[in-house]
This record gives sequence, structure tokens and C-alpha cells, in this order.
Amino acid sequence: MKNPVSIAILAGGQSSRMGTNKALSVVGGKRIIDRIVERVQDLSDELIIIANLPDDYAALGLPIHADLIPGKGPLGGLYTAISTAPAEYVLVVSCDQPFLNARLLQYLIDQRHGWDVVVPLAADGYPQSMHAVYGKGCLPAILNCLAADKLKMIGFFAEVRVRTVAGEEIERIDPARHSFINVNSLADLQEAEQIAAQQDAPG
Repeated sequence: MKNPVSIAILAGGQSSRMGTNKALSVVGGKRIIDRIVERVQDLSDELIIIANLPDDYAALGLPIHADLIPGKGPLGGLYTAISTAPAEYVLVVSCDQPFLNARLLQYLIDQRHGWDVVVPLAADGYPQSMHAVYGKGCLPAILNCLAADKLKMIGFFAEVRVRTVAGEEIERIDPARHSFINVNSLADLQEAEQIAAQQDAPG
């Protein structure tokens, strides 16, 4: 049985550093968006995409939602993801993460009970807010931030119940922390190609 959660891919960014839609960039012979769908599709029956350019993703055959409150950046995308997700909880991932780890994502999902947010921490301790599980209980706090134009992704965390996942909890599943690699530039794309070549190498 799949998890009773939704999964939302946030794909509303401008990709200004890449110059093209980074979700459609190819890593290891596959578009990043396709790699993401492959890695999350067994975790839920409810997979949605949050995007303001739906034509880019129409071929995936998934529900696509434009921002409910336009012009509010990633936090606006998060609000749309939580609002439109059919389930009470939604796993939110960014469209530029080619090495998502299904086991780590499952672990985050398993921690959701009793919390509004389950978020892993980077090695430097910063929350990976585009790689986290959110409950609908977050919506009032996010809406308050949007109304005040306070658009920091973690700006509402102080108002909700947050479970952080860090250190050994992450590293026993993903020791190299490849899950959190974002492709935001051509240099990132080249690094991702090298990692994909290592992961895909036989033996």
C-alpha cells in the first residue's frame, strides 16, 4: 500500500541562473523532472506539479496547478502545493533535485505524525525546505507570511510544530547526501553528470 500522502513537485521557478528550464535539463540521459517522477512515484498515488508554465509538463500526464497567489516565489508555490494536495500531508520536492532518495523520503513521511513540518537539515544545519513534508496545519501561518510579503521559506516555522531530521538519521540512508543536490547552474549540471555516471556505472 502506498502512503496516504500527496507529493508535489515545485516547478514554478524562473531558472534565471540556468537560462533555461532546469527541470528539463538532462542528467545521465534523463530529464531531471523524469528522474524525480521515477523516484517518487512509488511513494504515493497522488502526485501533482506546481508550475506556472503547464505546457512544459503536460506530457507527464499529471495534475498541474498554477500559483494560487501569484508573484510570491517559492513560498507561494508551497502554499499552493499544500492547499491543492488531496491528502492531509504533502511531500514537497524541488524540480531541480536529480538524486532524490526514495528511502530517505519514506523516512521523512514516516515521521509526520504529530508534526506540521518534517524537514531534513543540511550538513551546515540549514533546513532543506524544498525537500520536506508539510501538513495542512501550516496554511494559516504561511498565509500570514504571504500577506505580509515575508517570503522566506522557513519564515513560518516558528509558528508551527517542526520535526527536524539531521546527522546520522540522514547519513545512514544517504551517506553522501546526494539527495540535497540542486542543479541551479551549468557548473551544478556538470557535477550532477559526474555523480550520475558514478551511480549508473555497472558494479
